[in-house]
Amino acid sequence: MIEPRKRLGQNFLRDPNTARKIVASVTAQPADRVIEIGAGTGALTGFLARRFNNLSAIEIDPRATDHLKEEFPSVHVIEKDVLECSYAELRGDAAGRLYVVGNLPYYLTSEILFRILDESAQVKEAVFMMQYEVARRLVAVPRTKEYGILSVAVQLEAHAEILFPVSRNVFFPKPDVRSAVVRLTFLNDTGAVYEGCDRHTVRKIIRTAFNQRRKTLRNSLKGLFSESLKTVPSRYSPLRAEELVPKDFIELARYLHTG
Repeated sequence: MIEPRKRLGQNFLRDPNTARKIVASVTAQPADRVIEIGAGTGALTGFLARRFNNLSAIEIDPRATDHLKEEFPSVHVIEKDVLECSYAELRGDAAGRLYVVGNLPYYLTSEILFRILDESAQVKEAVFMMQYEVARRLVAVPRTKEYGILSVAVQLEAHAEILFPVSRNVFFPKPDVRSAVVRLTFLNDTGAVYEGCDRHTVRKIIRTAFNQRRKTLRNSLKGLFSESLKTVPSRYSPLRAEELVPKDFIELARYLHTG
């Protein structure tokens, strides 16, 4: 048994029924390219390997990668920090986009999600287990306290749905919080979302607005727009960030981009 390391955020899934349920939630076909993030001791890997012929497992812990290589010889095991992985390289010459699955370390969840969003053109679907509170943020709607930066960034490029909750009792060590499994189904053409602007500008507007979410956009975005010698459009200026739907941030970025 591999001793979980706190610095790696390791909470190993110990319940095979939960593992089967997560793997059953992946909609890929047997020949599709599937990537497992944070494979750990292989709780999901074995079930994934039975369903998919083209499976790669990413794991940073060398103790775990040694175990995975021995236990699942048909799986391509990659010993690497997932934040340093290129999804374009992982996809390689595959005709279809990637299917990504994993039990995400709580402390890296947001970083992993934004990393995938940056390369969403390479990913068709992601099925992730994560902290329940973060899962709620992914599906949050405007005018709620959960609605924020992550909500908007994800919903611009994917359909997010919470599939089922997961008890903290199925992990070792037992975490202090409960979890949930989420499916993200990415748009067929995520690049089209940013037509007339770019992802970097949209993200900057989202972050600036929500970092001062109690202020109206007239005040929170004033500095950002004044850099381009512009003012916030009148229809948005009296609103707060939480009152906008995701596509409104695209419109603001397009306005900022216009000459």
